[in-house]
Amino acid sequence: MNSNTPMIETVHLSKRFGKIEAVREVNLHIERGEIFGLLGPNGAGKTTTIGMLCTIVRPTSGRGAIAGYDILRHPSQVRRRVGIVFQDPTLDTILTGRENLELHARLYGIASSERARLIEEMLDLVDLASRADDLTRTYSGGMRRRLELARGLLHRPAVLFLDEPTLGLDPQTRARTWDYIRKMAQKESTTVVLTTHYMEEAESMCDRIGIIDHGRIIALDTPNRLIDSLGGDIVSVQADAIPADAIRSLPFVTGVSVSGPTVQITLQSAQLHLAGLLQMIPQIKSVEMRKPSLNDVFIKLTGRNIRDDNLSSSDSWVETVVRYRQRGK
Repeated sequence: MNSNTPMIETVHLSKRFGKIEAVREVNLHIERGEIFGLLGPNGAGKTTTIGMLCTIVRPTSGRGAIAGYDILRHPSQVRRRVGIVFQDPTLDTILTGRENLELHARLYGIASSERARLIEEMLDLVDLASRADDLTRTYSGGMRRRLELARGLLHRPAVLFLDEPTLGLDPQTRARTWDYIRKMAQKESTTVVLTTHYMEEAESMCDRIGIIDHGRIIALDTPNRLIDSLGGDIVSVQADAIPADAIRSLPFVTGVSVSGPTVQITLQSAQLHLAGLLQMIPQIKSVEMRKPSLNDVFIKLTGRNIRDDNLSSSDSWVETVVRYRQRGK
C-alpha cells in the first residue's frame, strides 16, 4: 500500500435494488488512523455503503478499495483487512471470553505461535484479563461489547467498522467503551468507521463526519466546521405571534424554523443583535439561547432528528445481510 493511498476510497460507488437507488455515487477518502462517522436517517444508505466496503453487498456501479485492494477484484484481501462489530451481539455465550477470541483467531488463520500473545494483548486492552476464562453469558452488556471490540481488532485489521457500538449501554459504560475505541485506534493505527445515533459522541469522537441521506453524501467535514456552517448561535423563542418573514429578512439571521408558537433562529454575533431581534417579537413567553450542535446540522440538512429516527427502527447490518441474501443478488 502506497503511503499516499487512502485507507478507504470510493469513486461513484452506487447500489440499486430494483428501482430503488440505495446508494448514489458516494465518493469517500478516509485516511489511516482516522475515526470517521457515517451518519444518516434510517434508510439513508449507511448500511448498504458499509456492506459494499465489507464485500457483503456487491456494488451496481462505481468502485471501492480498502488499503488499496479493490472490493470487487480482491475481496479476500479486503476481508483480511477489515474487522466488524455489529450492533446485534454475535458472541458465542457457551464459550469463555478467551475461547471466543481463540475461535476468531483460528477463523482468520492467525498462526498458533501468535494467537496466545495477541489474545492476551486484546484482553488486557479491554480490561477483561481477569474474566477471560468465565463464560460470556455471565458478562454484563458492557463487558460483552468490550469483548466484541477486542475480537474485531484481534487479527489486526486496517479498518474497523462499528455499528452503533454503544447502543443500549448506560452512560458510564458508554464513556468507557469510547475510551477503549480511542485507545485501540491510537495503539493499532486502525481506521475506524462508525455509525451512531448519539450525536454528542460523534461530535467528540470523530475526526470527520459524512452525513448521508437518500443515498448521497450531503455533507462531509470535521464536526467543528459542520457546526460553524450553521452560521451562529441558536435562539428559541416562544411567543403568541411570530413575524417569521421579517426575521428572515435580517442580514444577521442565517436560519429560521417555526413550529407552532416556537421559532428557532440562527443568528450571527448574537451578543450584538439579540436585543434588537427580541424587540421585533410581541408577547414573548420564553427565550433560550445556546451554541449549535451536530444534531442541529443534521436536522437542517435532513429535516429529521437522528435519535428519534433511528430509535424507531430495528434495522441492523445483520438483518440487511439476510435480506440481501434472500433476494439472491
